[in-house]
Amino acid sequence: MEFGRKDTELLKVLGIETDEIGPMKVICMWDEEHELEIGGYLVVDNIDMGAPALGGIRFLDPPGKHHTATDPCAVFNLARGMTLKNAAADLNYGGGKAGIVRPDKLDEGNKSIIVARFGLMIRRYADLYNPGPDVGINDQDMKTIAIVNGLDNVVSKPSDMGGNQIDMEGGAARGVVVAIEKLLEKYYLLTKLPQFKGVDAPRGKDLTVMIQGFGAVGAHTANFLLSGKKPDDQPKIVGASDRYGFIYSEEGLPAKELFEEWFEKMENNEKDPLVVTPYIRKVTQQTSTDEESGVYFSNNANNLMRESAFCFVPATPVRNYLDVDSSTKPLMTTGKMGKWRMIVEGANTYAPDEESRKIRKRVEREVYQNKGIMIAPDFLVNSGGVILATYEKIIPTPPDLLLPDDIIGDRAAVDKWLEDHKDQFAELAGKRLKAAVEHLENIIKKNITELVDLLVSDPNLLPCDAAELIAINRINDKKKRLLAKDIMEEIPAIPENASRSQAAKTLIESKSDILAVISREGRLTGVLTHWDLTKSFVENQTDDVPVKDFMTAKPVTVQSDETVEGCARALETYSISAMPVVDGEQVVGVVGGDILAKCTLSKTTGFN
Repeated sequence: MEFGRKDTELLKVLGIETDEIGPMKVICMWDEEHELEIGGYLVVDNIDMGAPALGGIRFLDPPGKHHTATDPCAVFNLARGMTLKNAAADLNYGGGKAGIVRPDKLDEGNKSIIVARFGLMIRRYADLYNPGPDVGINDQDMKTIAIVNGLDNVVSKPSDMGGNQIDMEGGAARGVVVAIEKLLEKYYLLTKLPQFKGVDAPRGKDLTVMIQGFGAVGAHTANFLLSGKKPDDQPKIVGASDRYGFIYSEEGLPAKELFEEWFEKMENNEKDPLVVTPYIRKVTQQTSTDEESGVYFSNNANNLMRESAFCFVPATPVRNYLDVDSSTKPLMTTGKMGKWRMIVEGANTYAPDEESRKIRKRVEREVYQNKGIMIAPDFLVNSGGVILATYEKIIPTPPDLLLPDDIIGDRAAVDKWLEDHKDQFAELAGKRLKAAVEHLENIIKKNITELVDLLVSDPNLLPCDAAELIAINRINDKKKRLLAKDIMEEIPAIPENASRSQAAKTLIESKSDILAVISREGRLTGVLTHWDLTKSFVENQTDDVPVKDFMTAKPVTVQSDETVEGCARALETYSISAMPVVDGEQVVGVVGGDILAKCTLSKTTGFN
């Protein structure tokens, strides 16, 4: 079942509110041919930056304390986050997301079957959406989908397919660390705002950092902050948590050791690669009290947020990690939080729905404006994983390495192909990683610079609004480079000797405002609009009068390689609402004011 942007009332039933950005397509799917319960949702939010849309597939456990069920609204929220994240990352791809509905009882052996079958269901949309991993889906699952869908229809594949393992390479964490360092560099500009007056940004060993969630993002963030630096230049990682507890020390934690232990567990494919809780046990065995060791810990992981550090990195995917009161059941309320000066969001926290937006704004008014804590929103800074994955599209698989058609879907044959070409795939993976890291560093530095500049220029602007503005401006900049052929829609055509009644029927059935009138030789000789048809009736012409007798002859047209700006100028100059797009003398589509309106997103979209 598919829904488009015009199905506003039906989408409302699913909890989705349409706007200028999207969604473009919402698809509910179910595999009726398999004995297992296999189904899910795909949302293609927006492809103005380019097609296909990129975004992960989520495969969540049943609803828990801090996440909801996989439903169309939840998938849409994630897809919108990807639209903004990909735009902010200056990637020429749109935003989308998919979610597999997890059966109540899941045999681990059935997971690969479910993933493969879901991959087959989304294969028909490969021109619109290419998947990557998300919560509950890893690079091996992406390999499963690549085997049935082809190498270049999937991103974030394992290295034996020329991909880069985002979790092992620390994709998102790379961006978080670049953001932290750039924000420290630009922090002096924030002191122009009253809430930051007199605050100096510490550097080196004077910088303290707390990481909530020492997993793929959090562990790599700690490692990248410390790597390649002399001891005096290394910040102190003073706090870290996992789902079972937290540990904190003003003198700093052995973060490098914790990272190496986490990385080893990941390499060994341990199901639950926790390192913070085991370290807490180790500390308690060595000393009788936490005062003796100088290390403080608790089995309540959320209480880490009561502790203080200059920089706090939320790396656990919980949207409402903070709120001004307990009404939304946040991890911590702002009245009980520790003393921080920077929040750099490593986990995804964005949601476009009105209620989530309202909560976010009230939190930022308290945290940013009243407490003077700078916030770097998630999609501006944690896009490193997306960038690494996207370079599997930007640098496509060479034709001689693509899977031959006759082995697609055959895992054994694909594994042999990969083994036979392992050196070429390894070289391809390295080439993609190098280019992606360079892009990542440049764009996230740019994002932080623009974020700080916007906030300093407007004291009333909140970080979440500034971040959205940056992403929307990127989309608008991209749209300015579009041509007529990129935005045109199909135009219904009618022969010039067709009758008036035939023309009226075609206009009604096509739901179009304009028809192309074509000669016997296939050339455009005119256009027909509702105005032309009405004028014919007023003049008492008969129903069998040919279209050529009352059409608008010698219509204004635009070439397919004309810019969007040029199209708008022509519509305004000739005071018309639409015009055919031609390639030479061949009619290929139509552009109109309504189409052009979609090519410039309002700078206040969603900022209510």
